[in-house]
Amino acid sequence: MDQISFAAVYMRGGTSRALFFRQQDLPERAAWDAVFAAALGTPDPHGRQLDGMGGGISSLSKVAVIGPPSRADADVDYTFAQVPVDAAVVQYKGNCGNISSAVGPYAVDEGLVPAQGDSATVRIHNTNTGKIIVARFPLAGGKAAVDGDFVLQGVAGAGAPVRLSFLDPGGAATGRLLPTGRPRDTLALAGLGPIEVSLVDAANPVVMLRAASLGLRGDETPAAMSADKALLAACEQLRCGAAVAMGLASDLQEAAERVRSLPLVALLSEPGQPGCHIRVRMLSSGQPHLATPLTGGMCVAAAMHVEGTVARGVGLRPEGEDVCIEHPTGTLRVGARVLARGAAVEVAETAVYRSARRLMDGRVYVPASRLR
Repeated sequence: MDQISFAAVYMRGGTSRALFFRQQDLPERAAWDAVFAAALGTPDPHGRQLDGMGGGISSLSKVAVIGPPSRADADVDYTFAQVPVDAAVVQYKGNCGNISSAVGPYAVDEGLVPAQGDSATVRIHNTNTGKIIVARFPLAGGKAAVDGDFVLQGVAGAGAPVRLSFLDPGGAATGRLLPTGRPRDTLALAGLGPIEVSLVDAANPVVMLRAASLGLRGDETPAAMSADKALLAACEQLRCGAAVAMGLASDLQEAAERVRSLPLVALLSEPGQPGCHIRVRMLSSGQPHLATPLTGGMCVAAAMHVEGTVARGVGLRPEGEDVCIEHPTGTLRVGARVLARGAAVEVAETAVYRSARRLMDGRVYVPASRLR
């Protein structure tokens, strides 16, 4: 056979899209990378993923694998995979908050989690981070509701809300909220000089710095940032240096070649919109985002509650748990409950609202030659 097919569902979760697979429908774990890369059209030297289901940018090049729970406090296991556009190096470190919002609706619609009445609650074990996410959303006719009046900036129209609670999200990838044990560090990299950063890991690891540290105002558009090759190179240097400092990679070469999606890079500045606490320009996999990635926003919100961080120093102090983040296409409100444990701090929970929708289901085809 020239091609092999796999049962799959294509879903939007928040401001991202992903191919969803049942774990039982996939081959052995060692073959996953080849299946996912081929299905999404990676690698594509032209950056468009025309020969697959990907969309040519990191937020549209994702995979979710759903399986039976391996923990008693979960209803399903969920493994997230980030697939770079230009290289067949599939990343399993860290999670995607946007795609997490589609896991509950997928599980109910697939019959993996029984649901009845007007709403459903699905406890999700994210195997990448070992953390529990609780999704709550309305039902219509026993399926995840689609229609609603919730408006998610970056997504056209309105839909049914999905409330996501990330329980104990600190140390999702590194095991510690502050991987170095300090709220601020200095990264000294060739050609950049010393730059003050905060290395924080809540929901996903993020390296945070003042936009002014790279000569930016903080209100630059993603298009302008994408066109600034020197800026992208500087951010990649910072990302790689931060990956080593956070223990995500053993050296800069491994960070550049094998750990390409983490940490996220957050350029911070004072907010320009009334009611917001901080302005963020965020990059992942070398690409500036049109909106703040959900896990990245959670990490920034948590850092806003931790004394001594760059985020705390740049932004306006939130009066309660909610932090309003200003990003290029609107705002993101994130709830972060941070507790003091003696001299240490602990993030008990972060919470956000998203929407999700099944776009199509059937079988995705990959060339058999890619799996040999």
